[in-house]
Amino acid sequence: MSQNEDRPAPGHPGVAARWSSSAKSGVGTALTAESRVWFTLGRGILNEVYYPRIDMACMRDAGLLITGPDGFFSEEKRDAHHAVESYESGLPAYRLVNTCTRGRFRIIKRVITDPRRDVVLQKIRFEALEGKLEDYRVYMLLAPHLVNGGDHNTAWTGQYKGKDLVFARGGGRTLALGAEPAVLRRSVGFVGRSDGWRDLKETGDLSALYTRADDGNVAMIVELDMRDDDGCTVAIGFGTTAEEAAFRVRGSLQDGFLHARNLYVASWREKTRTIFDLKGGKRPSGDDLYRIDVGVLLTHAPVGYRGAMIASLSIPWGQSKGDDDLGGYHLVWPRDLVESAGGLLAAGLGDAALDVLNFLQATQEIDGRWPQNMWLDGKPYWGGVQLDECAFPVLLVEALQRANITAGPGTARYIPMIRRAASFIVRNGPLTAQDRWEEDAGFSPFTLAVTIAGLLAAAELIEHHGDAPCARYLRETADAWNDGIEDWCFVLDTPLAREAGAAGYYVRMGSVGVAGDLASSQIVVKNRDGANTFHATAEIVSPDALALVRFGLRSAHDPRMVDTVKVIDHKLKVELPQGPSWYRYNEDGYGEHADGSGFDGVGIGRPWPLLTGERAHFELAAGRVEEARRLLKSMELSANRGGLLPEQVWDADDIPALLLKRGRPSGSAMPLVWAHSEHLKLLRSLADGVVFDMPPLTAKRYLEQGVTSRFTLWRFDLPKAPLARGRDLRIETLEAARVHWSDDDWATVHDTDSRHSGFGTHVTDLPVANASTSVTLRFTFWWPGGSRWEGRDFSLTFGDNGKHARTKA
Repeated sequence: MSQNEDRPAPGHPGVAARWSSSAKSGVGTALTAESRVWFTLGRGILNEVYYPRIDMACMRDAGLLITGPDGFFSEEKRDAHHAVESYESGLPAYRLVNTCTRGRFRIIKRVITDPRRDVVLQKIRFEALEGKLEDYRVYMLLAPHLVNGGDHNTAWTGQYKGKDLVFARGGGRTLALGAEPAVLRRSVGFVGRSDGWRDLKETGDLSALYTRADDGNVAMIVELDMRDDDGCTVAIGFGTTAEEAAFRVRGSLQDGFLHARNLYVASWREKTRTIFDLKGGKRPSGDDLYRIDVGVLLTHAPVGYRGAMIASLSIPWGQSKGDDDLGGYHLVWPRDLVESAGGLLAAGLGDAALDVLNFLQATQEIDGRWPQNMWLDGKPYWGGVQLDECAFPVLLVEALQRANITAGPGTARYIPMIRRAASFIVRNGPLTAQDRWEEDAGFSPFTLAVTIAGLLAAAELIEHHGDAPCARYLRETADAWNDGIEDWCFVLDTPLAREAGAAGYYVRMGSVGVAGDLASSQIVVKNRDGANTFHATAEIVSPDALALVRFGLRSAHDPRMVDTVKVIDHKLKVELPQGPSWYRYNEDGYGEHADGSGFDGVGIGRPWPLLTGERAHFELAAGRVEEARRLLKSMELSANRGGLLPEQVWDADDIPALLLKRGRPSGSAMPLVWAHSEHLKLLRSLADGVVFDMPPLTAKRYLEQGVTSRFTLWRFDLPKAPLARGRDLRIETLEAARVHWSDDDWATVHDTDSRHSGFGTHVTDLPVANASTSVTLRFTFWWPGGSRWEGRDFSLTFGDNGKHARTKA
């Protein structure tokens, strides 16, 4: 690699590295194994680019700077009006039009990736709206961040086979930038110190051309030759070595933009040729939001890691985040992943949904759970435990089986996975270590709904493969947990209930008071401060409770659900220009500050379009189809001009300086893949007239048949609920036990040995269904494994179990 005379850039190491805004207007990639690069667009320019995996950001942004007569200087991302459109509806190949706010120029860009190489291509044409083309000079300023980091990169100018290029290296990867026609001038430097921006701003020219900038926050700048009527093509290529990146850049430029574009478009047309004919709302550009949903989901599904999908190709509030805080969205969440698989299935992309299941099978931990979130290769990131994320994969097996989409020997290959997942759930539930937002611990209505549905699905699949006793145990556990939901999560006559005109409601997170004296053999559930207690949460409500209807456990017309919706709307509903939207829960702190500054560990939670979709599904389950359609429209109007759905929307007065406008996307993640899958499933649900992903097993058992539990369930980590009349007592432990018990104050005693459930728990059933209601049951434990007594007695009395009686649909 030849270089010019060495002229190192001053200003090491540059200002602290930051990422770009999460306000994306487009995301894209080629659907080929040869191309391992993903791009994002925002404010009219190329933002983060990812290579060689979708969880590895390698570039902050690349935008144009323009100089002209009379000291004219313009930065297109700040000084232009931006428009974006797709080549075809929903196809992630883009045409960007940036028009100078002072009327001096127009820039037209076309952006794709090369389907045959690890290269992002931009076809750029510059038009002078005032004066002549030769009056202006056009530069591209690129900030490399290799890999997931911007503070330790090195940039230099060089050549490959006689072609002038600019390079950057960091994290074991290399980036190369080249153009056709060739770049006119080039330089590298440290951001905010010697990167060329200040030179152009102050003098209209590059006063110094530097050849190297080592180990800092670096940038590269090239002057583009825009004299050709066809404009110029800029290629940004990646590789392990400089030669590899340069080879790819040169190959793409030789083949030309048109050749790559035709291959790119053809691959997307073929991939989406068989999707179902659903219709979403139209954007001003004419793009159909349904096809945008499909494009977003497939863009986030890397070919090289089939079945994996990260949460978002964006970094929430990225402009204020450095290397040590990517926001966690370049990771795989099993929950989001299965929700997205449901979207793929709803669109008719069953093979892609099956890929998700196979990825989950490959990344399951030995104890049966999945990481709370993980990299594409399955390496865990956060260390939390999410019971719903253990149940979702089981529900996906059942959904694919109903759709007649299986691989090889059908569902048999997934039975070991299902058994391990079910074992983890019954050993650790019904308490959840954290809610679905990974924030609090206790009894979560959402997690209970998912895990109960997952246990029933597991029972059905396991019984289908010949294990009726284990299937019966899973159903009995599901029934007992289902019967406990109201005791754990429903509150009556609170100040909030009275304020909303309701008798009661399901809380966001049920409290158990004091978790109690936990046996050494039990798993201890702790909250954030490490204590084994859970604080009262009666005044905190969330749309999460709607999951009890979504997953078929409760009727939308159940009086408790009706009252809960009253409270949710009273406390969490907000009317925006596009229609109603909802907050995650009261006292949510995840969002911008009141002044619009980005979330920095604290903030104010904002409305989520995802929750508008979930509410629409609730309305459909209640038979209010027109209301569901109205909410669909509100959700669609929450998308940005490019049709991308954000995580949150701004709910306060406009702050133009921060680009925050009421009802429009906030600085949170955009696009949020989960939101797009929810919108896609809502379109399918409305087309079918039923909730697409409601598990039929759960709805049949609890809504149609009204099945209740035959047992009162007792565990060390559950509240001491009263014995229910007409039910036996089931005691569950995590190791073998002999229960020493009496129903006459130890005048007579009984010893009953536990049996293994087949799922890591041990079960002892005491026949007390016909006992007198005046009886107090006393018991203790002998632990054969340790040859020891528990050393304390427990007691239960009979009580009224009808205060939360369920109603059938």
